[in-house]
Amino acid sequence: MKAKTYGFIGGGRVTSIFLNALGNKFLPLEQVTVSDCQPDILAKLKATFPDVTVTPDNHHPATKDIVIVALHPPVIKSVLPEVRSSLQSEALVISLAPVLTFAKLGELLGGFDRIVRLIPNAPSLVHAGFNPVAYSNTISVEEQAEIETLLNPLGKHPIVGEETLEAYAVIAAMGPTYFWFQWQALRQLGATFGLSQNDTDAALACMLQGSVKTLFESGLGYEAVCDLIPVKPLADKEPQIQQIYQETLAKLHAKLKGM
Repeated sequence: MKAKTYGFIGGGRVTSIFLNALGNKFLPLEQVTVSDCQPDILAKLKATFPDVTVTPDNHHPATKDIVIVALHPPVIKSVLPEVRSSLQSEALVISLAPVLTFAKLGELLGGFDRIVRLIPNAPSLVHAGFNPVAYSNTISVEEQAEIETLLNPLGKHPIVGEETLEAYAVIAAMGPTYFWFQWQALRQLGATFGLSQNDTDAALACMLQGSVKTLFESGLGYEAVCDLIPVKPLADKEPQIQQIYQETLAKLHAKLKGM
C-alpha cells in the first residue's frame, strides 16, 4: 500500500505542535509538506524538522492525501478558494479552526465535502492533548479509523457534534492560558520561599494532578471539595475572578458561534 502524504497549509504554532508530537515515530516526516507565506517560519520549521518539505506555495500541500488547514478563520476564507483546484478527489481535508462550519468550508472549497473539523490543544505537544473531532457524513468508518490512528499520539480525541466545537475551543483549546500564568507565579514564589525549582515543580505537578482527581473523581460536590481546605488565601478575590470568567468567556463563545 502506498504511504499516505500529508500537507499542512500554515506553518505556525499548531503545525509545530503536531510535528513535534508526531515526529518520525508516528508520522513519516519525509511524507509531509508545509506551506507558509512567511520565509522565517519556513526556515525555522526546516531547521527543526529537516525531513519536512517546506514551500511558500499553498498548492503543494493541497495536493496531498491528507490536507491539514492550520490557519485562522479569516485567512482560511481567502486561501481555500485559491487551492481547491489542487485537491485530489479522494483527499481528506482537516480544518483546525473554530467558526467555519462544514457547510462554509465546503462552500469555500467549491463543493468539496470530504472534511474533518478538529479543535487542537497545546498539551498535544507532550501527548496529553484534548482534541475533539467532528466528521462530515461523507467520511467513511475506515477513514475515521485512519484519522484516529493519526491523532492517537496527540492525546484524547473524542468524536463530538459539530455544534459543540466552539465550546471546546473556549473551554479546552484556550483553557491552559487561564491557568499557566497562575502556576508560573507559584513557581516563582517557590524560589523566593527557598525551594529549588525542581522541588517547587514536583510539588506543583503533584498538587495539580491531585486537585483534578479530587474535583472530578472523589464523588464529592464542588462545595464539599472546597471545604476540604480550611484556609483560602484568595477567597476574597474569587467573586471578581469568577465574574471575569463568566463575562469574558461567555462573550467569546457567543462571538465564535455568531461569526
